[in-house]
Amino acid sequence: MKLNENGEVEKYKARLVAKGYTQKHGVDDTKVFAPLDVKSAFLHGELSEAIFIEQPPGYEKNVREVGKILIACLYVDDLIFTGNDEEMFIEFKSSMMREFDMTDLGKMRYFLGIEVLQSGDGIFICQKRYAQEVLARFNMDNCNPVQNPIIPGCRLTRDENGARVDSSRYKQLIGSLMYLTATRPDIMFIVSLLSRYMEQPTELHFQVAKRVLRYIKGTFEFGVFYKRGGDAELIAFTDSDYAGDSDDRRSTSGFVFLLNSRVVSWFSKKQTIVTLSTTEAEFVTAAACACQTVWLKRILQSFDHVQSDGTTIFCYNSSAVALSKNPVLHGQSKHIDIRFHFLRELTKDGVVKLVHCGAQEQVVDIMTKPLKLDLFIKFRSLLGVCAAPSIN
Repeated sequence: MKLNENGEVEKYKARLVAKGYTQKHGVDDTKVFAPLDVKSAFLHGELSEAIFIEQPPGYEKNVREVGKILIACLYVDDLIFTGNDEEMFIEFKSSMMREFDMTDLGKMRYFLGIEVLQSGDGIFICQKRYAQEVLARFNMDNCNPVQNPIIPGCRLTRDENGARVDSSRYKQLIGSLMYLTATRPDIMFIVSLLSRYMEQPTELHFQVAKRVLRYIKGTFEFGVFYKRGGDAELIAFTDSDYAGDSDDRRSTSGFVFLLNSRVVSWFSKKQTIVTLSTTEAEFVTAAACACQTVWLKRILQSFDHVQSDGTTIFCYNSSAVALSKNPVLHGQSKHIDIRFHFLRELTKDGVVKLVHCGAQEQVVDIMTKPLKLDLFIKFRSLLGVCAAPSIN
């Protein structure tokens, strides 16, 4: 059965499996077995020869029509597509339904656990139903909600003397929360933090994770609203929490990208090196953000959204901003690995512009550290995270 966003049956599916139950691993099956779907077969296996493929007849296009875009995404037997031309939609649907046995389900409402609400004001995406399923799976559907996912000032450690908990259960919880971050950037930092302790979790870690579920309980209807129109400029905010990990003194990197004043890309991760100064920690984060900038600009360019000027990256650390523009390797920077000076080249070429911003505007702080409640709510709103009723 295929279910919709309300858990109701949307359509029934039939599958024919040719005696897959008779296979025995190591006897007549040495690979992971997947049943064969007669309606749409997807073959997975190792190939010993070179394979060359091309688009089927009727799908080649030598000259691209400027301004017309159609993007299709296929997951197993579910296909979604978007674009900016209604005639292309009709032509694409007709051609696909001529070649394959397909059902037109109308405008996208639910796909891989992500709910989509489309209106004249914009598009709202959330994971309301999935969030409720996670709460029920971990017996937290009747818990008391809280207003933030982590207590301000909380610092987690390995807690080596703490009581051990079931690591499999803990990993399931963190994995579920990771998928929820697809539409919930407000929990990205705490989920990234908790994922560091999956090898030997303790009761302390599990209690902090349960607080995240209590936060989800009070905000399960939240998602990201992408408002129609507005400023189409891509901007970024970058920050680091210097030596924030009490166990190995590594810093946490974080950055967010906003388009039309709504978050489109977000990141929170512990750095792989031990930095020797706040300047180095910020510079390493800014360099990673610059790499993501290059990739996002290429993606936007393929959508005919060309940003002629350099992308502005806001950074709180003045020294890191100055270092991105200063070609001289002085005592403050010569210990920084040369690979991070890729940022200088991008700044010199005008691809990015590193600009200083104040602490009250540094929305990316929500990705690097536990915040006071008022700041957390402010930055969450600036990212575009809200409840569905607010789009009406």
